[in-house]
Amino acid sequence: MYLCNLNLSSLEITHSIENFSPKKKSVITIGTFDGVHIGHQKILKQLILSAKEQGKESVLLTFFPHPRMVLQKSVSIELLNTIEEKADQLKMMGLDHLIIHPFSKDFSRLTALDFVRNILINQLKTSKLIIGYDHHFGKNREGNIDQLREYSELYDFAVEEIPAQDIDDVSVSSTKIRRALQEGNLKTANRYLGYNYMLTGKVVDGKKLGGQIGFPTANLHIPEDYKLIPKTGVYVIRSIINDTLYFGMMNIGYRPTVNGKHQTIETHFFNFEGDLYGSTLRIELMYFLRKEKKFESVEDLIAQLKIDKKDTESYLKNNLL
Repeated sequence: MYLCNLNLSSLEITHSIENFSPKKKSVITIGTFDGVHIGHQKILKQLILSAKEQGKESVLLTFFPHPRMVLQKSVSIELLNTIEEKADQLKMMGLDHLIIHPFSKDFSRLTALDFVRNILINQLKTSKLIIGYDHHFGKNREGNIDQLREYSELYDFAVEEIPAQDIDDVSVSSTKIRRALQEGNLKTANRYLGYNYMLTGKVVDGKKLGGQIGFPTANLHIPEDYKLIPKTGVYVIRSIINDTLYFGMMNIGYRPTVNGKHQTIETHFFNFEGDLYGSTLRIELMYFLRKEKKFESVEDLIAQLKIDKKDTESYLKNNLL
């Protein structure tokens, strides 16, 4: 299933809580939802269903930068989605509103009570809050499900907790997906995500070596430095270009055969003719073919690329309906 370039819902994106003006009461969930993986999808499906049943609007309050980027600057974190990729996933699910609130140290100091009273009730007009079983919020993550139930009686809103077994059954987390991608375990990552991991960027000038050896490539530049780039190696990929689906193979790596110094993301599309420079592409990674390696000569590299192409075509033949 291709999850981008489709417009199946009228998702409204609002930057900052203060800019959100709900027309009616809201059913809300809260979290970073990095990856919008199958565990997140369980919560979101329940959110959207509940809102429709009550004639209300479904709202996800998320944060950017990721809280760990602000509160744990010494610990680097790479994210599974850019903001645009996350929004596209949520649009596909049929969500009504996405609020992207700037996360800061000041915001992190809000007490649980202030968060509920000032934000959930006064600003967002929450009639129902749906959360995962391990959700914490407020200063020092002091808020929990028990406090929410207390506040719900005080401020007249409902709280629904997604039971532990409903999420644990799928045994998935954003951390597990990141680890799988870093280890080259794309099959596991894609299974946990519920869709193919994707890279989105602009096609920029490269060394043009690919064209010289019969394998022209689109050199992808991803401006978001927080986006997780999977393990170096060769991948089977697909992408929609000018409303047409193309398949191909991608190399993520340092081009050791030609003494490359910097990591590149280069994609060779099958049966494509045209100029992609300056275009923005979203490329899905379908299968990990092999690790990157250094060859003795360019001729050996060409021979391996021909093998890679045959292996890619074989994979596509055996795995596409």
